Amino acid sequence: MTIAYIAHPIGGDVNANVLDLLRIIRKINLTQPNIIPYCPYLSDVLALRDHIPAERKRGLANGRAMVVKADQLWLTGSRISKGMEGEVAVAAANNIPVINKINQL
Repeated sequence: MTIAYIAHPIGGDVNANVLDLLRIIRKINLTQPNIIPYCPYLSDVLALRDHIPAERKRGLANGRAMVVKADQLWLTGSRISKGMEGEVAVAAANNIPVINKINQL
């Protein structure tokens, strides 16, 4: 089994972005039996407030710290956000493959 960190835009319309992320996680679980979708930042999204800079900063830092636990990083959603750029940088620095799934799931 491959653990795929699912990078997805969250900031802005947080509720809509979380719903899209949940749709993607569900689709991966139901259609790709060898992929484990890994979204450790989802709990921070629910617990922290995106509009409060210190809380957003903490959430982004937590997510970047967890990228190294994955076998791959998948870019999902409709665009690459600044937060996703940070996750990509961590993946690149740790030789974790980055898979572009923008607008594909």
